[in-house]
Amino acid sequence: MAKQHLKRVAAPQTWKIKRKNHIWISRPNAGAHSLPQSISLNTAMKEIIKCAMTSSEVKTILNTKTILVDGRRRKEPKFPVGLMDVLSLSDIKKSYRMLISKKGTIYAANVKSGEELLKPCKIVGKTSLSNGRMQLNLGDSRSIVLKKETTPYRVGDSVLMELPKQEIKEHLKFEKGAAILLTGGKHVGETATLEDSKGDTIVCKTDTGSFETAKRYAFVIGKGAPAIAL
Repeated sequence: MAKQHLKRVAAPQTWKIKRKNHIWISRPNAGAHSLPQSISLNTAMKEIIKCAMTSSEVKTILNTKTILVDGRRRKEPKFPVGLMDVLSLSDIKKSYRMLISKKGTIYAANVKSGEELLKPCKIVGKTSLSNGRMQLNLGDSRSIVLKKETTPYRVGDSVLMELPKQEIKEHLKFEKGAAILLTGGKHVGETATLEDSKGDTIVCKTDTGSFETAKRYAFVIGKGAPAIAL
């Protein structure tokens, strides 16, 4: 059984938090993202978005205001939010997308108007079902069942989802020329253009030049250019 508490000094390095002013920090519930790749809604509101000062204020806001994560209202302070999740404060009409910085920490970026319900999701697996159906397993633990796979989706591709309807708006292929976000390694947090793929290694290009990195760090976010504002 997972521990329900967490010391700040032991929190993942991906959390951009002050580690010595208090002893404990809210541990996110098990959910769509792993512990290093997510933070609790409580921590996001207090220490990243800074729309509340205390956990008590967070609870009051969640119970009295409409706080959405990926288009669905959430009231649990320990609900996990992670990479590409969109946190919306409906009352003040502001939305933030959780991204990873060049220092490898989770941060909140303002969402461009009209993109509040758009979310790129990486395909991490495929499952064949009965009657010719195909299930796409996505990186945020979401599963999409296709009645018929008219397009050859592949592991490593991404899909641009419209939430909360869970409709695929666009298929973002892992191919030469694709825009990718690097989620780990020396170039974490950088956006680049995919030039080549060799086994478990890829070649990427940015304004500063080309380099190699691990294929598992590549998150396709567009065709030629990002499909969403970052």
